[in-house]
Amino acid sequence: MIGNFIYNTPTTLRFGKDAIKDLPGVMARYGKTVLMTYGGGSIKKSGLYDRVKELLSDFDIVELSGIEPNPKYDPSVIDGARLCKETGVDVILSVGGGSVLDCSKAISVCAKYDGEGWDLISGKVKAKAALPIVDIITLAATGSEYDMGCVISNTAINDKRAYLDPLMFPAVSFLDPEYTFSVSKWQTACGTADAINHVLEQFFARPCSIFNDGVMISALRSLMTNVKIALEKPDDYAARSELMYVCSWGCNGILSNGAGYSGWPMHSIEHALSAYFDITHGAGLAIITPRWMKEILSDETVERFVTLGTQLFGFDKALPDNEMADKVIEAFYSFFESTGIPMHLAELGVKAEKIDEMADHILEFDSTNEPWMYAPIGKDALVRILTESM
Repeated sequence: MIGNFIYNTPTTLRFGKDAIKDLPGVMARYGKTVLMTYGGGSIKKSGLYDRVKELLSDFDIVELSGIEPNPKYDPSVIDGARLCKETGVDVILSVGGGSVLDCSKAISVCAKYDGEGWDLISGKVKAKAALPIVDIITLAATGSEYDMGCVISNTAINDKRAYLDPLMFPAVSFLDPEYTFSVSKWQTACGTADAINHVLEQFFARPCSIFNDGVMISALRSLMTNVKIALEKPDDYAARSELMYVCSWGCNGILSNGAGYSGWPMHSIEHALSAYFDITHGAGLAIITPRWMKEILSDETVERFVTLGTQLFGFDKALPDNEMADKVIEAFYSFFESTGIPMHLAELGVKAEKIDEMADHILEFDSTNEPWMYAPIGKDALVRILTESM
């Protein structure tokens, strides 16, 4: 069944080799003073930094560097908003992965707000304006280049928030798969795990439809096939291009139009892990995914596992439903492990003594127990999932 929906993605994607040659004309639409945001030294090592500076030689560029994975409200968002206000920035140019873009999105609204920016990110206040954002993506993972969301960590209070606002859709996103050739095996694996989980969060929902299921099964098959190729041959353009394209679909709603909403429980759990221990987001999701699946498996949910088993993994349709489900859970575990992701939280530095506190945090700030969710889970279930994941 396809339910009612309203869909709009105002972002323009410019995809392919040397797509950024058109950057000056695109940027000129929005103004002359640019806040250029980026992370560490990777864009300088790859030559992308110099290329951007050359293309934008006629623009006034203010730089904000050092944006970390799991982007931080303090200092990055605060500093970026301050720079925008002080220098009269017209447009933000995000150059890097999803963390840089998420930070840039938060900056775009905080720069147009006179109060405490965390009030916007935490949902206390509704944004009324934002600076336009253009981005050049260098990592296939979050899909932030094609959606209206960002995820920001406030380390002072061990909080990590997913923040959604239509004002934060990028105006234009440049996607050149060649910029992902130099991405490490770790980031390639974790980025793909993030994208796979984006699909699964939307697959486990009701109502669903043959069409939605088919699109999501294809997305999962593409991600799982192409990441293996990219890990072996980092400069395989065909594999990198498909990873980049499929990742862009992850969070913009197109996969779940007309379907039910799960509440994204696995992300809720991982946000607490990253808030407390600053682990790599995709790795946390890979570890949580099979444990969450095991926890929510029931007579009501087993149909979703059967669909994955038969259509994604090609398991024998004659298998009993629960046996099929067990094989699906094991298949995801084995797949993530095969990409080099450690499948226990302790290996990432997570401490078991924080499990109870994190479960309370999840229920307070990222509830997994609302009655409208696909498979509501309370504190006992959260503790079991986290404990099993250790």
